[in-house]
Amino acid sequence: MATKYTFGNIDNVKEGDIFSDRKMLRKAGIHLALQAGIDGNSKEGSPSIVLNGGYEDDEDYGDVIIYTGHGGNDPNTKKQIADQSWDDTGNKALLISEMQGNPVRVTRGAKHKSKFSPKVGYQYAGLYQITQHFEETGKNGFLVCRYKLEKINNLSAQPLGDESSTDKKPTRRIETSIMRIVRDTKLSQEVKKIYDYCCQVCGIEISVHNVKYAEGAHIKPLGTPHNGHDSKDNILCLCPNHHVMLDKGVYSIKDDLELIGGVSGKLFLKPSHKLNKENLKYHRESHGYS
Repeated sequence: MATKYTFGNIDNVKEGDIFSDRKMLRKAGIHLALQAGIDGNSKEGSPSIVLNGGYEDDEDYGDVIIYTGHGGNDPNTKKQIADQSWDDTGNKALLISEMQGNPVRVTRGAKHKSKFSPKVGYQYAGLYQITQHFEETGKNGFLVCRYKLEKINNLSAQPLGDESSTDKKPTRRIETSIMRIVRDTKLSQEVKKIYDYCCQVCGIEISVHNVKYAEGAHIKPLGTPHNGHDSKDNILCLCPNHHVMLDKGVYSIKDDLELIGGVSGKLFLKPSHKLNKENLKYHRESHGYS
C-alpha cells in the first residue's frame, strides 16, 4: 500500500511541540518513517527530516541547517565508513523537494548535539526550504551529500534554555549547486509532466543528478494587480532563463504562438495543453507588445 505524503504543516501541530518518540511523530503525521532520518521517496520528494545525532557532519545554526544525506554511516559509531550517493532514495527525495520548491518539516531529537535540541524526546522545529545541495569530503574522509536548509518563516530558532547565546561559527567556503526556488502548484507540475520538463521555448532539458528540473511560468501573473488564475491554460513549462525573460517582458507570445521581442521562434505546444488567448493578450499589452 502506497504511503500518502503531506508537504507543509500538519493540522493541529505547532512549532515547538514535543513528542515522546518516533511512533508519536508518525501518529501526528509529522514524520512517517520510524527509523530513517529522511522521510519520502524518489518520486514525490521528501516532506520531512529528523535530526537525532545520526550523522557527525550535520551542522545546526538554528534558522540554517547543513544536513548530511543518507548512506555510508555506521549506525553504532555514527562514523562515516563509505561514500554517499545522490542515487540513494533518501538523497534523491531531498533533491526533488529542492527542485520542486517543496517545504520540508524539520524535527530535532534529544540525541542531536545542538543547543536547539530538546532535553528529551523530539521537538517539531517548523518548515524549512532546501536552498542548496553540494558534496564534500566529510570528517572521516568519505564523500557526503549535503543540503542547506533555511527556515521559511520569520520565527528565529532560539536555543533551548539559552536565549541570550550568540555563538557563531566561522564561515566556510564550499562549492555549491544553487537552484532558484520556484514553489510548484499541483497544476504546474502537471504541465511540466506534459512536456517531460523540457522548455517550451528552447527545448532544453535540465537534469541534476538525474532529477529533472523546469519551472511553471504563469502567463498572466497571479495576485494583485494582475489577478491571473492558477490554471493549466495560464501555465507554461519553461527553463529558468526563459521564465525570467517572460516575467520581465523580454519577449511575448502571439496568438499563433510566434515569439516576439527579444526571443525569436515559436512556442512549442502539445495538443493536450490548451492556452487561454486572453492571457496571451494580457501579457503582450502589459509589456508594450500591443
